[in-house]
Amino acid sequence: MKTSTIPTLLGPDGMTSLREYAGYHGGGSGFGGQLRAWNPPGESVDAALLPNFTRGNARADDLVRNNGYAANAIQLHQDHIVGSFFRLSHRPSWRYLGIGEEEARAFSREVEAAWKEFAEDDCCCIDVERKRTFTMMIREGVAMHAFNGELFVQATWDTSPSRLFRTQFRMVSPKRISNPNNTGDSRNCRAGVQINDSGAALGYYVSEDGYPGWMPQKWTWIPRELPGGRASFIHVFEPVEDGQTRGANVFYSVMEQMKMLDTLQNTQLQSAIVKAMYAATIESELDTQSAMDFILGANSQEQRERLTGWIGEIAAYYAAAPVRLGGAKVPHLMPGDSLNLQTAQDTDNGYSVFEQSLLRYIAAGLGVSYEQLSRNYAQMSYSTARASANESWAYFMGRRKFVASRQASQMFLCWLEEAIARRVVTLPSKARFSFQEARSAWGNCDWIGSGRMAIDGLKEVQEAVMLIEAGLSTYEKECAKRGDDYQEIFAQQVRETMERRAAGLKPPAWAAAAFESGLRQSTEEEKSDSRAA
Repeated sequence: MKTSTIPTLLGPDGMTSLREYAGYHGGGSGFGGQLRAWNPPGESVDAALLPNFTRGNARADDLVRNNGYAANAIQLHQDHIVGSFFRLSHRPSWRYLGIGEEEARAFSREVEAAWKEFAEDDCCCIDVERKRTFTMMIREGVAMHAFNGELFVQATWDTSPSRLFRTQFRMVSPKRISNPNNTGDSRNCRAGVQINDSGAALGYYVSEDGYPGWMPQKWTWIPRELPGGRASFIHVFEPVEDGQTRGANVFYSVMEQMKMLDTLQNTQLQSAIVKAMYAATIESELDTQSAMDFILGANSQEQRERLTGWIGEIAAYYAAAPVRLGGAKVPHLMPGDSLNLQTAQDTDNGYSVFEQSLLRYIAAGLGVSYEQLSRNYAQMSYSTARASANESWAYFMGRRKFVASRQASQMFLCWLEEAIARRVVTLPSKARFSFQEARSAWGNCDWIGSGRMAIDGLKEVQEAVMLIEAGLSTYEKECAKRGDDYQEIFAQQVRETMERRAAGLKPPAWAAAAFESGLRQSTEEEKSDSRAA
């Protein structure tokens, strides 16, 4: 007795089962089996990143040093995230601390003045190496995070009695964080980071700079925090999933394309040079055997003698009658030779369009716009430029909040602890908590970096004014978008208005209009009060 077989339902391609075809195509073989050979392993971030970690960062370093577009991408991060001055806006959580708002504002003014004196000192006392101001350290940290995926800062204590503040910081290269004696990774020590069973970092193994190479390499273990809670080693990166120990640089997704673009540009340049190098060529008539002997090389003594003799005849002939193109005429050539003039050819041949396509891909991977990466703003309308700038601005603001501000806030907390201990600044007497009990509340702050790029200054100022007048924004937010502190702007406006008045100058138009508006409003209020009476 024959058993009947149940027919298998197939998809539209006639090969894939309908059950597989109806599921997610990305997990199957794809249409026509296009994905059948694509079987990447399912790995954690550390398993995918750490085995080739050193090589990947070395390639990113090489790109930044030798590739103009990569160097520009790093410069864009520094200029748009940090700018020329990374300004502190101290905001202690006064409600939680149990103090009044005015007390908090007065305390913040003292802190900001003392911090600026310490952080932006031209003698660079904040830096162990005495090379960087605070803003320079933040710019370096942002660049380090961009092409290494992470940044490291060591908080140190200066023993010299010549300075008021002993707190100093050292920028540490990610290359120096590695397992002692270059041993392999283990469960609790990965790529130079000692972690507990929960994955939290406990400390870091930092190697000494081995240059010029003949000195033995030594490692020092530095704890993440001191027993009192003070940060000892600052490590900032953005993890993409749990269990990640080290950061991945931003160039990983576009590294191959950037390297191939380098090769493509060099090849295109060589081709253009070769085409422009020869104004004319002379062709000689040779039989096939002789041409092959000359090109591939002579094997026998007779062939070598023939080659030497032929070259000697040509050299003697043209020595007596040289061929020149700079003169008015060209002399008669050797019998059998022909002169071919080379015309300039188009060296582009579709290269520019292909380069733009690659640059758009690279710009998407780096989080910046194509126009910013290529420095090409041709054929852009205002709306297009504004949309492009806003996309990049959102990316840069995220990096400012989670990279630059985290580094800056932890450095600021280390200094604030010492400033309070030395009574350079004094905590309000009615505060509910001490500094050690509420570090985050006392050190809460915002950081103001570079302003948003202005495409059309007039339109953007009008937009800011309308937002403020409609109650949808504040002077603080709009000034921060321009990279300014509204309190400094207001104080400076008051000083300038008083100086102009003292000098007998008319107030600026906006001040006069504001005064007239205020006077008119107060007059109307007085009239309404008198009527009511």
